[in-house]
Amino acid sequence: MATPQLPSPITLAEIHQVVGGTIHGNDQTKVSTLASLGEANPKALSFIANDKVLKAPGHLCAAALLVHRHLPELAIPQIVVGNPLLAFAHVAQRFFVRPAAPRGIAKDLTQGANVRIGADPSIWPFVTLGDRVMIGARVTLYPGVFVGSDSKIGDDSVLYPNVVVREGCSLGARVIVHSGTVIGSDGFGYVQHQGRHHKIPQLGGVVIEDDVELGANVTIDRATFGCTLIKQGTKVDNLVQIAHNVSVGEHSIVVAQVGIAGSTTIGHHVMIGGQAGISDHIHIGDQVMIAAQAGVNRSLKSNQIVSGAPVMPHEISLKVQAVVHRLPELRQLVLSLKQRVETLEVQSKNAPARLARTKKRNLRKT
Repeated sequence: MATPQLPSPITLAEIHQVVGGTIHGNDQTKVSTLASLGEANPKALSFIANDKVLKAPGHLCAAALLVHRHLPELAIPQIVVGNPLLAFAHVAQRFFVRPAAPRGIAKDLTQGANVRIGADPSIWPFVTLGDRVMIGARVTLYPGVFVGSDSKIGDDSVLYPNVVVREGCSLGARVIVHSGTVIGSDGFGYVQHQGRHHKIPQLGGVVIEDDVELGANVTIDRATFGCTLIKQGTKVDNLVQIAHNVSVGEHSIVVAQVGIAGSTTIGHHVMIGGQAGISDHIHIGDQVMIAAQAGVNRSLKSNQIVSGAPVMPHEISLKVQAVVHRLPELRQLVLSLKQRVETLEVQSKNAPARLARTKKRNLRKT
């Protein structure tokens, strides 16, 4: 894919108006593209987030840099900001993301009764809306989107192709949902009786608050009663399963292939690494970091880092992992020590008899 390119260059002064910070060098330096440091060219804006990057071999080539501190050794115009990557994102959003013009409503829309659609929609062909669906202003629904009856999509939200929002679900403003995601499928609820599994009707819904982003092929189950809740600002990666009646707190991160079992509550600003599994009916405190492939089978208090399966404090898990590779050697050592102990025990038991025999021999000699 080609690098993003502006039709007309912008100056470092214009970038400074967006990101703030301190300019070092010519503020009229022109930028027409964005690039990572390794792919930058004389027309590109790039960024340096830490000193580690400076140690990498290779010649730096860029029109200008967003940097974490002034780098006088580089003869490249710079803007010093507190968080260069964040500033880079703001520049990309401000200058390189072009807002799409409203498309209106396609003729091939299928809709039920009493549907309400806000101003400036972009509803593509082959979208299906159930009865009493409410679509906010400036919402984009790509081909194949299904929104079930009594569901609501908030202002400025974007649902990419083949997203399913089942009946009775609510999405807030500025929600982004990527292709293949299903919101509001039935929770996995059954009761076993006489060898058969009887379905428990899933009568609740799903509530997704403002500024949430869901990756591709995410599944969020509807609640048995009440709602499954994804709170404001949370970001969910691809292929995540969130079960019925789960609550995920504000501004959390859930990485790919995580599975969260039913009725678990997760606090705010929690980070869950890829392929972690979280048990049902437990509570994860605020600002917890859960490492990739962790197995969380118990509640966790706030403000800690955990890893391993079953989960344990991260510093202990590191020690466990260091020992695991030595288990064959340690097993052999234990077997050897066991054999030596058994030999010493036999010798200890026989020692009195040997001592007595020695005394008898000594007496006969005298």
